[in-house]
Amino acid sequence: MVDTLSITLAQLNQSVGDIAGNAAAMLAARERSRAAGADLIVFPEMQLIGYPPEDLVLKPALIERAADQLETLAQATADGGPAMLVGSVFVVDGNLHNGVALLDQGKIAAIRLKHELPNYGTFDEMRLFQSGPLPEPVVFRGVMIGLPICEDIWHPDVCRHLAEFGAELLLCVNGSPYEIDKDTLRIDGVAKRRAVDNNLPLAYVNRVGGQDELVFDGASFVINGDGTLAVQMKDWEEQEVTTRWTRTATGWRCDAGEIAPLADHPEDIYCAMVLALRDYVDRNRFPGVVLGLSGGIDSAICAAIAADALGPDRVWCVMLPSRYTSQLSLDLATECAQMIGCRYDTIPISPAVEAFDTMLAGSFADRAVDLTEENIQSRIRGVTLMALSNKFGPMLLTTGNKSEMSVGYATIYGDMAGGYNPLKDAYKMTVFAISEWRNKHKPRIGLGPDGPVMPEGIITRPPSAELRPDQKDEDSLPPYPVLDGILHGLVEHEKSVDQLVSEGFERDTVIRIERLLYLSEYKRRQAPPGVKLGTRNFGRDRRYPITNAFRSA
Repeated sequence: MVDTLSITLAQLNQSVGDIAGNAAAMLAARERSRAAGADLIVFPEMQLIGYPPEDLVLKPALIERAADQLETLAQATADGGPAMLVGSVFVVDGNLHNGVALLDQGKIAAIRLKHELPNYGTFDEMRLFQSGPLPEPVVFRGVMIGLPICEDIWHPDVCRHLAEFGAELLLCVNGSPYEIDKDTLRIDGVAKRRAVDNNLPLAYVNRVGGQDELVFDGASFVINGDGTLAVQMKDWEEQEVTTRWTRTATGWRCDAGEIAPLADHPEDIYCAMVLALRDYVDRNRFPGVVLGLSGGIDSAICAAIAADALGPDRVWCVMLPSRYTSQLSLDLATECAQMIGCRYDTIPISPAVEAFDTMLAGSFADRAVDLTEENIQSRIRGVTLMALSNKFGPMLLTTGNKSEMSVGYATIYGDMAGGYNPLKDAYKMTVFAISEWRNKHKPRIGLGPDGPVMPEGIITRPPSAELRPDQKDEDSLPPYPVLDGILHGLVEHEKSVDQLVSEGFERDTVIRIERLLYLSEYKRRQAPPGVKLGTRNFGRDRRYPITNAFRSA
């Protein structure tokens, strides 16, 4: 029996499906933990295969490769160095499980399976995995250690069961994606409760990095049994911290360590966008990104996010003016690109617009000019940008925000065309907030310029699509503070028209916005992916039928 332990918490990124690459990264981290004197190194949930793996885990070849690689990792621990706690997928009695393995002294010393399977929002683990039994502690160096896995601590049963069976401390591995204010919920709402209720210290190890529409913020921590925060790791960055644990008269306790400050709001949102885009572009092997820079706030902040994610040299901005594009837009776009330091080109779309007018003159002869002609301009821009993407390789970013996507204020096959949208889950007022923040601050994970990234005039000018003379967004939509308030109620909280009217919103406006929200579902189904920020993003969290006759009014 030992009275001290050194445990390295390895807050690492991971690449879904890259089993060999993930294993190599773990072995490299193990060597660093050896130098720090660690007895054990703990990795996040499913670190070996990547999380969430979705239907990849239904492929027998992946299961076999993961099992072979786990054996290889286990053999590496025969050198007398640190043991490893590795998350992976396991087959037990023909059933597939999410689990964690303790690798020590050259072998797989123990396996524990996830008991609580999340099946809400972004998670559908019940579709893929079987629930494991209530787990018992593992014995490591004579210490009884409980190994709850992510969702296992969001309910009381697993930690209570572990405590009753003699667990002396809890090591919880996680794949907990970012949501606004979730770090506070994890610590105060969940981990402290489990630690205090069971009088056991709890180490929470979370992954960091982007995976499709999810991004993981890291922010791993240790809570002692009295509810005090002993260690707080950084958010948005890989980090390895070796924690020191001591057996006391009242049980095990983690020594006080670094308490890293976490990103405040709205910096956290901005960092989520940056890291998610970086990993999406790099993991899918794009040389960079291209986007249309209009002189408006949405495209300007997308260009800044891209520069912070990839560096300005990998960002290509293109102004695509029409006869409705103002000189102010041209000037602001040029200045914005200069401030960011990225490539900037201008390609007028007038020749293509005139060609379409000529092509369709006969078919449209008895029809007045309307939204159709506006959408043609947007689609010409989409085709042009996709041509640049195809010819030169950068991924096309789309720049529509959640307010617009909610009510269909976007052109399918036009400004919706592209490979990824950083603003997909950001309402317009959030776009204003992060733009103002970025003009005064640079995120610590940013690769872009130190100073402002857009002219102040971009933030203060009235939003406009500039597809007809003197057009303003508020010609078609309520003012954005009103629109976002209604959408927060309808989308984030599933409120009815009557509920929102009781909160002070105008009935006809709410009815109209609800109608547009439902009618636009078909567009959102064809929209590119984008990072999840809130609790109800379009796609993973909110899955509505396209054909839908229900209205709450």
